[in-house]
Amino acid sequence: MQRTLVLGILNVTPDSFADGGKFLELDAAIMQGRKLITEGADIIDVGGESTRPGAERVSAEEELKRVIPVITELVKDGAVVSVDTTRAEVAKAAIKAGATYVNDVSGGLADEKMAQLIATNPKVQYIVMHWRGESKDMQSKAIYKDVVKEVKDELDDRVSELIKAGVQAEQIILDPGIGFAKEAEHNWVILQNIERFQLLGYPILVGASRKRFLGELINAKNADDREAASIALTAELARLSVWGVRTHSVKPHRDAIAVADRLRK
Repeated sequence: MQRTLVLGILNVTPDSFADGGKFLELDAAIMQGRKLITEGADIIDVGGESTRPGAERVSAEEELKRVIPVITELVKDGAVVSVDTTRAEVAKAAIKAGATYVNDVSGGLADEKMAQLIATNPKVQYIVMHWRGESKDMQSKAIYKDVVKEVKDELDDRVSELIKAGVQAEQIILDPGIGFAKEAEHNWVILQNIERFQLLGYPILVGASRKRFLGELINAKNADDREAASIALTAELARLSVWGVRTHSVKPHRDAIAVADRLRK
């Protein structure tokens, strides 16, 4: 059975919720990427546009300027790299620079050219997240009667559309979108039912690291103070054989996964 993979987050932005501004400069971003690799990251997820609630969009030119030099250098180092973008233009440049994963929080809804790009790059893995709109107003769309059923159905619809567009089933990884158009209770219900998402038949990625709903549980307003809660969640997800977790730190999450795996033996 495959170990749960760790995607190390590398935000090359001034305004991401947990680490905005820390790695905006090229040298700082490359140094952090190398640190994540040394700690055992399986994939480095490089993003140049914040998707936190309320975030404003940046131009494609700015996003490209932020991420492509970082991806180029990390690929030279031998890293497996993912680009975190909703723009086909940015994904295309990232693939050319050596990225082998595209992590699209819109699941192809933000850019109609994305599906065709992925379909014409069959070796690229495509992470399809549940999405209901742009960061600036997504929380107004956090209205569900049955959050698990509705998120599952909406992901299933996205998969159907992508396969119609020529994307191979083997390329697809699904992400239920923790914190995206979800209130805290929605996030908890999804996590409590993650096995139902696994029944869709695709690898599942969970990105919950240091998010606000964890802070609300443990009374931690500072994102860094939510790390222990994030590690606890990783251990549980590893026990459930989730394909991957997306985290701000790597080594403690690798350690938690190792413990969960040993207990299952």
